Amino acid sequence: MFGLLFIRIHYYKYMKRFVIFVLLLLISFVNVNCALADDVDLPATGDLWDNWNTGADDGREAKPVTDEQFDKAIEQVDKKVNKWKNWAQKRKLPKGEEFSQSNETEMINDTYNNQAPILPVLCVPVNLAIGEDTLPVGHYQIKGEKINGEPVLKFYQAHYEMAQFPAVETNDDFGEETISFVKLEPLNDNQIKVMFGSLDFNAYTVIDIKN
Repeated sequence: MFGLLFIRIHYYKYMKRFVIFVLLLLISFVNVNCALADDVDLPATGDLWDNWNTGADDGREAKPVTDEQFDKAIEQVDKKVNKWKNWAQKRKLPKGEEFSQSNETEMINDTYNNQAPILPVLCVPVNLAIGEDTLPVGHYQIKGEKINGEPVLKFYQAHYEMAQFPAVETNDDFGEETISFVKLEPLNDNQIKVMFGSLDFNAYTVIDIKN
């Protein structure tokens, strides 16, 4: 009897707590929904512009921007953009290097002095006389040098000197537009004229044809 009464008392006590918990949960849920509803401003006509500037009113009135203030703001933005462009442009140039005409001339001279020049090639269509010997038909690289102050033209094949002929230095460019060149033309049935040009000097030589 007392056991059954004890169970009923505890049963009602737990049920009471459960009901109170459910009621509190429902009240909290209703309060949250009301708060969310108050924070959301639904558009009056479905247009987004109806909600523009409908935030909390802090009591301050928005001041219009004058033309002078707008132009000043644009000017400040332009200054920052130009500053960035100038910085980017400077980054393109190697630091401490400025190329002028004198620098380019110096670079050309250094390249010419430090590297072996590419020799022009001459096609010789006839046998040429070298004293009692013969320079046969073929292709030759021509190099102009001065030996004891006198110009000579040297004929090379595969880096081997095959012959050299005394030449006459001249200011004539023989109608050529390039600095480095070599060409020949027949003078008569027994001789040809070889014309040579380089950065150092221009010269020509007359060579006998080997019959």
